[in-house]
Amino acid sequence: MTPTVLLLWLIVELFDTTGQLTFKAAASHGLEGDGLAHWRHMLVRPWIWLGGACYVFEFLAWIAFLSLIPLGRGILLGSINIVAIMLAGRLLFGERLTRLRVLGIALVALGVAIVGAGT
Repeated sequence: MTPTVLLLWLIVELFDTTGQLTFKAAASHGLEGDGLAHWRHMLVRPWIWLGGACYVFEFLAWIAFLSLIPLGRGILLGSINIVAIMLAGRLLFGERLTRLRVLGIALVALGVAIVGAGT
């Protein structure tokens, strides 16, 4: 993997993971009401807007990343966000990591490492 591809991959993963985490924060903190009231409350929180901005930048980085590597390899490398999001969910939101989830994280990480090492 060239330094440019590696950098773009890291940028994609950073923005994707941050986007997911900010959407989770917008959806779960300070819940007020249900239905439309809940959506209005989320829309005034900066977390949802930060998440949207992350996805705009991720989209741009993703297009640049895919212009340099095959789609199949890019999708497989992009799977590392599953690991990052699950670990960050545990650290930031206290989400539970069962033995099966930890095994899944390990298998995904191993798969991404194998794809990343391949030519």
